[in-house]
Amino acid sequence: MSVVPALDLRPVSNDVAIPHVPANVEAEQALLGALLYDNAAFERLGDHLQARHFYEPFHQRLYQAIETNIRKGQLAEPILLAEQFSRDPAFEELGGIRYLADLVDRAPPAANAPDYARAVYDLALRRDLIRIGGEIATMAAQGDEELDARDQIEKAEQQLFQLAETGGVSQGFVTFADALHGAVAMAAEAHSRDGALAGLSTGLIDLDQKIGGLHPSDLVILAARPSMGKTSLACNIAFDVARHYAYEPQPDGSKKTVAGGVVAFYSLEMSAEQLAMRLLAEASGVSGDRLRKGEIDAVEFGRIREAALEIQEAPLYIDATGGITMAKLAARARRLKRMVGLDLIIIDYLQLVTGGAGSSDNRVQEVSMITQGMKALAKELSVPVIALSQLSRQVENREDKKPQLSDLRESGSIEQDADMVMFVYREEYYLSRLEPQPNTPEHFEWQEKMDKVTGLAEIIIGKQRHGPIGTVRLSFHSDTTKFGNLARDNRYDPH
Repeated sequence: MSVVPALDLRPVSNDVAIPHVPANVEAEQALLGALLYDNAAFERLGDHLQARHFYEPFHQRLYQAIETNIRKGQLAEPILLAEQFSRDPAFEELGGIRYLADLVDRAPPAANAPDYARAVYDLALRRDLIRIGGEIATMAAQGDEELDARDQIEKAEQQLFQLAETGGVSQGFVTFADALHGAVAMAAEAHSRDGALAGLSTGLIDLDQKIGGLHPSDLVILAARPSMGKTSLACNIAFDVARHYAYEPQPDGSKKTVAGGVVAFYSLEMSAEQLAMRLLAEASGVSGDRLRKGEIDAVEFGRIREAALEIQEAPLYIDATGGITMAKLAARARRLKRMVGLDLIIIDYLQLVTGGAGSSDNRVQEVSMITQGMKALAKELSVPVIALSQLSRQVENREDKKPQLSDLRESGSIEQDADMVMFVYREEYYLSRLEPQPNTPEHFEWQEKMDKVTGLAEIIIGKQRHGPIGTVRLSFHSDTTKFGNLARDNRYDPH
């Protein structure tokens, strides 16, 4: 009994000059035969191979039927499957049950099934590359009313990145022994640091000790009411990480970060220049307000120039696109990681990110999709993502204005998806707005309270998957919007 020869199913196109479409029908036949002969071979194929990866349309349907039967705990063999395909014209054209029997008769050893699966999968990726290339060429030639050239580039990059990551991100089950080996390796690496941080340092010692630094794959929500300083804190962290960046070249030409890191800062509310002005005020110690107004002397201008020269090489990349979609944000982060590396993503702020085309009209559902996308991006790129978030106005209606998890706007999804939630709280902000009439007993009492909280900020950790919750006290210099280590900051004198 001889197997039906592989058919030449290559489509003919006058538009694209491709000598042949990458396909190997014989490899598909060998794989399907091995699976029909020994259903147990299916479990050795992994999760990446899907029915759509087969070139011959009937083979797609046959593989899907084999997979369905096996996952249901049923036998996948020629007689049972022939009944399912009794009304399939292609099945009858290929020879009916005889075709299935020939596949089994000529099947290679089941141990070789993973090799054939890899061949089928690789050829499918090659066909996808040709398809994407054709779409890119057509889209560029014909134009698109909804997408300009840069949007087309981002769409193409997203398609290629998704294709590159297919079968790589989802790893399926790992044995406990493998997971344990990874955990011990992490513990050994932490021990080798002699008590140093396992994660990326924020530059704030007390905060680092509380959270252990910023860890890859974590989604960190930094929330506060307006004017509390959440953007300032994010800028402080971004600048500290970028200016301490150091790397070691690897044999393959890549760079391994050994200190600090490359930072992507999505500034959806402020322009790149406004954000740079904040960082310049922090680095130089010159008041940001006076810097904007030009009310500085020659000495201060010298400090600004020195600070600018010092920080201009810091690998801090700012994207100030307003109303950016989650898809574009992710595509640009992937591009930056591929081109120069990436160790930290900061998004200011979460509620200004949009879901893009096809997103839900329900804002709560849209925010849920966005936070899920941010968490997925953190895992995909293996970097911490800090997303700033606004708090609801209900905080202002309480006597105790310290924020809590329920104050997060669209709080359900944000609280659920976040690995850590931190709140910025400055009692000085609220107390300064309650000043009584001067030279009254109430004013003296108010002044005494103000002296205790002036220049003081609290970082309230409301959720932390890998550690304790609690409060960290920091100093805050309002002129330069700089947070500091309280006990080590000479500008702050604790009362």
